Amino acid sequence: MAEHGEEKLIEAARHIAKTLGRTDTMANDILRIFSDFDGRFTRERLAINHHPGGSISDEQTTPIAFSSINRQISLFLSSDRSIWSDASDAAAFLDAVDALIASVRGHNSSPAVNRADDLLQQCMLRLEDEFRSMIEHPFDVSPFDPVPPPELDSDGEDDPIPVALPVRDYDFFIDALPPGTLADVHEIAKRMVAAGFGRGCAHAYSLSRRDFLEESFCRLGIRLRTADKVGPVPWTELENDIIRWVKGTNVAFRILFPSEHRLCRRIFSGSSAIADLSFAEACRGPAIQLLRFADAIASAKRSPEKLFRMIDMYEAFREIVPEVDALFSDQYSESLHTEVFTVWKKLGSAIRGIFTEFDNLIRRDPAAATEVVPGGGLHPITRYVMNYLRAACDSWRTLEEVMDEDGFRAAADPRPEQKSSPFAAQIAWIMEVLQGNLKAKATMYREPALSCIFLMNNCRYMMQKVSSSSELLMLLGEDWIRRQAAMERQWAAKYLKSSWGKVTAVLRIDGGDLPTAEVMRERLRMVDVYLEETRRAQMDWVVADERLKKELKVAGAGIILPAYRRFLEVYRGLLEERRHGEKILRHHSPREVEMKINELFEGSRRP
Repeated sequence: MAEHGEEKLIEAARHIAKTLGRTDTMANDILRIFSDFDGRFTRERLAINHHPGGSISDEQTTPIAFSSINRQISLFLSSDRSIWSDASDAAAFLDAVDALIASVRGHNSSPAVNRADDLLQQCMLRLEDEFRSMIEHPFDVSPFDPVPPPELDSDGEDDPIPVALPVRDYDFFIDALPPGTLADVHEIAKRMVAAGFGRGCAHAYSLSRRDFLEESFCRLGIRLRTADKVGPVPWTELENDIIRWVKGTNVAFRILFPSEHRLCRRIFSGSSAIADLSFAEACRGPAIQLLRFADAIASAKRSPEKLFRMIDMYEAFREIVPEVDALFSDQYSESLHTEVFTVWKKLGSAIRGIFTEFDNLIRRDPAAATEVVPGGGLHPITRYVMNYLRAACDSWRTLEEVMDEDGFRAAADPRPEQKSSPFAAQIAWIMEVLQGNLKAKATMYREPALSCIFLMNNCRYMMQKVSSSSELLMLLGEDWIRRQAAMERQWAAKYLKSSWGKVTAVLRIDGGDLPTAEVMRERLRMVDVYLEETRRAQMDWVVADERLKKELKVAGAGIILPAYRRFLEVYRGLLEERRHGEKILRHHSPREVEMKINELFEGSRRP
C-alpha cells in the first residue's frame, strides 16, 4: 500500500509538471525542484519528457517509467468500480494512458513494446466500457412528454411504451448528456482516437445512441410496417400509421438527428471523421426504418383514395431536405442521403401513378342503361370527380412539383397565368375524360330531351365547382368556363327543340288562306295533347340547380306562349259566330299553358 501511495504521489508530481510547464525546459525545472525537495522524487522515477499540449513526447519511455505506468494502470484495470466515480482517479488514469500511448507510438516491435501494446488494448477496452456506461441514456427520461398510449399502439404488450404528446416546435436541440459527463466522454474519446481505437469508440457510441433513437420512435407512436405487412392492412388503418409517420419523420430529422449530430461533434471534437462515422452508424438504422415504411407505401397498389396521405408524406420529405443536406452529406452518410431522395422521388412517381389510375377509373365507369340516373340528375361520378379534384387542388403547389419531373428538386412556384403547367394539363385532361364518359352515359336515355337535361345538370355542377374553387379556376382558366357555358347553351337549344318542337309546329300559322274552324279546333286539341304529354314526362325530370331550372322554364315559355297567343287570336276570329266559342278560349288561355310549363322538373324537389 505504501508503494502504491508513492506511485500516486509521483504521478501527481508528473501531472503538476505537465500542467505548469509550458515548455520542456520549464517542465524539467519543476521536476528538478521536486527531486531536490524529496528524495523519493528521483530523476529516474520522474523521467517522462513533457510535450506541449499535455501529451507525452515520442521519445522512448525508460523501463523504470513503464514499470511504474504498468503498475498504476493495472490497479485501475483490476478495480470493479467505475474509474470515473472519483475525479482524481479518472485524471490519473487518463494521464497514465497518455504516457502509455507515448511509449508505444512510433516504436518497432520488441518484447517491451508488445507488452505495452497489450496493456494499451486492455486500457482501451476499459475506456470503452466507461464510455458506454456514461453515454447510455436512461430511457425513463424522454425529450417528449409522454401520455398513455392508445390501444392501437399497445400491440398487446404488458408494459407498452407511453406515446409522446404532439410536437409543434422543431426549433430546439436535445441535450442528451449533462456538461460534466459530456466533458468526460470527450476526454475518453480523445484517448481512444489517439490510440487508434477511434472506430471501436464510434461503434460503442452508435450502439448506445441507436437504442435511444429507436426508443424515441416508440414514444412518438410510430408503427413502421415492412413492405410485406403493408399490403394486407386496410387503408384506413394505414392512414393512422402515415399520420404518425409524418409527425415522427419531422421530429427525427429536425430534432433527434440534428441533436445527435451536435452531440457527436462535441464528443469527438478534433476528429471529424470519427464524429461522422459515429453519427452515421447511430442514425442509419432508425432512418432506414422510416424510409422503408415510406417505400412500402409508395410501392403498394395505387388507388385514388391514397393520394392525400401520399401528398402528406411527399411534403414531409420536402420539409426535411435542408436537414438531410446538412447532416448526411459526408462519406459515411452519402448512401443514406441518396436513399432519402430516391424514396422521395418514388413517392412522386406513385402520386403521378394515382392520377393515371384515377383517369382509368373514370374511363371504366360503365355507360349502361341499367346505370342511368333517374330523371337525368347529377351522376355520382361527377360529384366524386369534382370533389376529388377540388380537394387535390388544395395541394396544387406540391402537385405542380410532382408533375414536373424535370423540376423535381426545385420548389414549386408556378404563376397563376401559367395555364399550361403540368398539373393544369393533368386537371384539364381529367375533365375531358369525365365529359366523354358523361356523353356516353347520356346516350342511354331514350328521350333526347332527357339526355340534354342530364348533360346540362352535370355540366352546371362542374362549372359551379370550378368557379367556387380559386385553385381550380386558376388552373383551368376562365376560357374553360366559357367553353362549358357554350356547350350548355347548345344542349339547352336541343332540349327546347326536342321538347317543344311538336307544339310549335302545330301552332304555326302560315300566310295565305286560313284553315277552317274544324282544322283549328283539331290543332288546338293536339296542342293540349302535346302539352300534357310533356308535362307528365318532365314533371319527374330533375334539374338540380334552381337557376338552371328557372332558365329552362322561362326559355320554354318564351317559345310556346307567343306562338300560342298568336294561334288563339286567329282562332278567336273563326269562333266568333260559333256557340261556346268564348268558353273554349277561356279554357285554353295562355295562363293555363304557362302553369303547365311551370310544373316541369318537380322531380328535383323529391327527397
